[in-house]
Amino acid sequence: MAITEEAPPAATEPTPPAQNEQTEQTEQKTDQRTPKPKGDDEEQARHLNSPLLLTMLLLLTLLLQGPLRGALASPVMQSWMTVFVAVTVQALPFLVLGVLLSAAIAVFVPASFFARALPKNPALAVPVAGVAGAVLPGCECASVPVAGALVRRGVTPAAALAFLLSAPAINPVVLTATAVAFPRNPEMVLGRLVAGLLVACAMGWLWLRLGRADWLRPPARASYEGRGRGAAFWGSVRHDVMHAGGFLVVGAMAAATLKAVVPQEWLRAAAGNPVVSVLALAVLAVLLSICSEADAFVAASLSQFSLTARLAFLTVGPMIDLKLFAMQAGTFGRGFALRFAPATFALAVLVAVLTGAVLL
Repeated sequence: MAITEEAPPAATEPTPPAQNEQTEQTEQKTDQRTPKPKGDDEEQARHLNSPLLLTMLLLLTLLLQGPLRGALASPVMQSWMTVFVAVTVQALPFLVLGVLLSAAIAVFVPASFFARALPKNPALAVPVAGVAGAVLPGCECASVPVAGALVRRGVTPAAALAFLLSAPAINPVVLTATAVAFPRNPEMVLGRLVAGLLVACAMGWLWLRLGRADWLRPPARASYEGRGRGAAFWGSVRHDVMHAGGFLVVGAMAAATLKAVVPQEWLRAAAGNPVVSVLALAVLAVLLSICSEADAFVAASLSQFSLTARLAFLTVGPMIDLKLFAMQAGTFGRGFALRFAPATFALAVLVAVLTGAVLL
């Protein structure tokens, strides 16, 4: 007897795995090309956050206008506002001018120019670089990347470090601002020039004598790589104005607070001790981190302190402060900054005291 096998019922053939994957990828691409609509509430929240906060702030100010008016009318607040506005208004034009010149030099002057202009002898290159800092305007925000570019182009690190310290401390804009801030003490301009140049050259020679190549990490790339000159210039200007302007406001607030809030007996006690006054203003310069184009006006407002103590403030601030330490650590390495910053601080205080004893 013949056995006939029945064919199994027809079944749906499974889609090959490759076709499944292609289908899923096509669906995913379709989903990506067609963004999901956002809800009205989410869209309104995204667009109305800032106006809503501003409106609430204005309403709060209107509700509290009585107490605020009374607080601002007090003698202490009037004195605070007077000092704050005076320091800010006097310093702002010099800050903007310095930022414009600094950005122009950093963007349009090639680093190879400095390499060609400096002597081949490292010991002679240090004072030449220090004097170049006195001729070329620039703030400390720009001096660090310029010094990094010099090292990257083959300039001896000692000369680059001398330029890094002298450029923000004794450039023409800074010296002009100092003359305007101290109209009755023109010797402060000479004292700042001498002290800044001595510290810059001394630190360059000290690095030439004691520095080691493994302490300094050369920057890996150019500051404005991949950007057009116009975009780099205006980007640098915007960044430096906002950055330095913020520190100027903080410095003006600190100066106004010292003038109006801190008891005069405390300030006279600190100012009456020569050692304490110098160290106090040197530490204050590090903490405030004011742009060098504006720090002379803050120093001039601290009239309780001696000219030597204020010279220490003007010498230390452009060479080492909190933002400079962070920039130096990011550009040359943390090991370099941990060695360079304390040595610069100590030498700047010592040279400022000696210069003040001779010239002021």
